[in-house]
Amino acid sequence: MLLMLMGSFIMSPVEGTAMASPGGAVQSLDEIRQAAADFVRTRLPADAARHHVEAARLDPRLQLQACAVPLETFAANAQLGARTTVGVRCARPAAWTLYVSVGVEAEMTVLVLRHALPRQAAIGPQDVEPQTRRLAGSAMTFVHELTALQGQRLKRAAPAGTVLTAELLTPDILVRRGQQVTLIAAGGSVEIRARGQALSEGGASDRVRVQNLSSRKIVEGVVQSDGIVRVDL
Repeated sequence: MLLMLMGSFIMSPVEGTAMASPGGAVQSLDEIRQAAADFVRTRLPADAARHHVEAARLDPRLQLQACAVPLETFAANAQLGARTTVGVRCARPAAWTLYVSVGVEAEMTVLVLRHALPRQAAIGPQDVEPQTRRLAGSAMTFVHELTALQGQRLKRAAPAGTVLTAELLTPDILVRRGQQVTLIAAGGSVEIRARGQALSEGGASDRVRVQNLSSRKIVEGVVQSDGIVRVDL
């Protein structure tokens, strides 16, 4: 069997006994597409974005036996992205499963770079402007609030006009290799502080290696804030 996607054919076997017998009732392909699209819609975030969801056209030569019970749907992808594969199956009278590709676009206000910025650049209000765009993917992919930029830097260089996404951002480096830091070890009501030198770098909540400057012991801790590393007692 063939599944037609974006004007090209890709192999997509129908699982189970799927072919309708001569003269038998045939499952509506539109109903299959609708079931797949509805499955994705129910998993989109409830926010201000307007989502556009469309299932790929199926090969009209598909002759599946009509399902006597409501169609079942399930996710074939681990994450919901710009294009998601949804499984649609029938339990009886003949069991079959078909995989349908579903595209998602979000129409919303997003933050766009006013000018090019280099890798590791901090992003401020002066660097971005809001624009209404229709973009592939769900609304949760894109940055649309200035507060989301706080404590973040660009993971890589980006040209003017770049739409900011969560994937493009990385937390500020709060501890750098070779930097002197404060080690804090706390347990119950006891807190011990010591000076250390970072042997690796990281942002908030990252684990880094630090050498205690007094004992010369190397420990691993979690970056708490700028120059502060917390270790377990």
